[in-house]
Amino acid sequence: MPNESDSAAAADGATTDVYAVHGADPEVLAYGMAKYSRSSLSLRESLAELNEQKAEKFLNTFYFQYGHRSIADLAHLAFAIEKLSILAATILVDEPRWDGQERSTRYQDFQKSGYYVPEFGDDETARQAYRETIDFLFAEYRYFSEAMFAYLQERTPKPEEMKQDAYERTLKARAFDLSRYLLPMATNTSLGQIVSARTLENQVSRLLSSSNAEVRKLGELLKKAAREAAYNVNHAAAERALHEVEQRSSELADRVRPVLLRKVHSAPTLVKYAEANTYEQQSRRELSGAASELLGGLPSDPAPLVDLLEDEPLEVELATTLLYQCSHHSYRQIRGVVEGLTAARRAEIIDLGLHHRGRHDEVSRTYCSGQKFRFDILMDIGGFRDMHRHRRCVQILQDYTTLHGYDRPEDIDSAKLAPRYDAAMQRSRSTATKLAARPVDEAGEQSQYVIPLAYRKRALFKMDFAEALYISELRTGPAGHFSYRNVAYAMYEAAVQRYPELAKYFRVTDVREPVDLLKR
Repeated sequence: MPNESDSAAAADGATTDVYAVHGADPEVLAYGMAKYSRSSLSLRESLAELNEQKAEKFLNTFYFQYGHRSIADLAHLAFAIEKLSILAATILVDEPRWDGQERSTRYQDFQKSGYYVPEFGDDETARQAYRETIDFLFAEYRYFSEAMFAYLQERTPKPEEMKQDAYERTLKARAFDLSRYLLPMATNTSLGQIVSARTLENQVSRLLSSSNAEVRKLGELLKKAAREAAYNVNHAAAERALHEVEQRSSELADRVRPVLLRKVHSAPTLVKYAEANTYEQQSRRELSGAASELLGGLPSDPAPLVDLLEDEPLEVELATTLLYQCSHHSYRQIRGVVEGLTAARRAEIIDLGLHHRGRHDEVSRTYCSGQKFRFDILMDIGGFRDMHRHRRCVQILQDYTTLHGYDRPEDIDSAKLAPRYDAAMQRSRSTATKLAARPVDEAGEQSQYVIPLAYRKRALFKMDFAEALYISELRTGPAGHFSYRNVAYAMYEAAVQRYPELAKYFRVTDVREPVDLLKR
């Protein structure tokens, strides 16, 4: 029997309506959806009466003057970012609300990718040393790709039922998993992203605030791409159709041409005020000074692959995390220093990250504290790039360095290529050290480009129990890269050691078990 509410709805003619929307400009669509809170019109009716001028006027009022930033979450934009360095790519994608895909070092051969060359001014000696080292690493990448493919073929016979091309494709991917350790951070890559205009605005501002010249340029290019006409995949087909129409009626062609070939601008209004963030720049400068003062003479202690940290008072966690991002020391080592400070000194550190905050500045990521599972992870850069995708975590990252040494895969040893591999790592470290010692402001950033993916990077991952389960289960799978498999399994082991009653909920694969290289 229908109830009274059903009858009332039927009497009013009110039935639920669900429909997809396509073809509206991102900002116009955002305006139309935002009007739900200010108008009784349906989205169809709102979009029918809207245009770019009305949308811009609305956004200028409610987004910029009144600070209703959630409106920009309604406009989603697709971008291609091509031929940027791996170093810049890791910085560009470091957004908690980022969606995208980057070129894979497993499935693509990077031999012909090329690489980024920073500005060296008149220092031709430094430029030559940089280029020679990068060219050398690319040559070694090519050698190890071929050598490890041959080695894997020898130890992994092709099953009769497996096609030759599938067999070779699978082993080449496994070989790239090994040779990628030789790729320098300067290596060109490409990626695509689909983000909200709000995320884009934050991303552009953060990139423009960077001390790295390539990263600042990326911020400028993203802002420009959002404001200029977007590439329209339908224009070629529209041109052909217009040509056919014009043969029959030039008057009709003139009438439909503005509609079919209209230029779409992704977010001309929402990103027009995105600039370098002085809050971020000034806070980074002052916190770096505090880290140098408190930790400058402290040697870095040896650290495990994964360290599950104990709880501590919130003010200790905040001060430690703020210093962590500006150093190369472990969290545990920095916490020991912070715990020895007075309460007033800890408060001063916490203040450094907040007192430059403007009216519309979001609190920085370092203040996202209080998670139960906090892992201080020291792993190779290549594996970190895979772990970096887990955006439900709060990730606090340290800069790239050669201070922590590098990883060498066991298969490199088994193939008797360890001496050649070590020589490549030592050469890259020598060049990085020399470049970093140059008396110019950009020396630190320039030196990072010659660091291969084999070198280790420290990162703090904070998460809840559900994310710890997810990462442990997903990343220990046998088809995954051995680097992050080891990290994920170490996370699992640390978690169940502290909380043994929760062990039954972790569905992990034991990384100590042999792996069938032909299974993906």
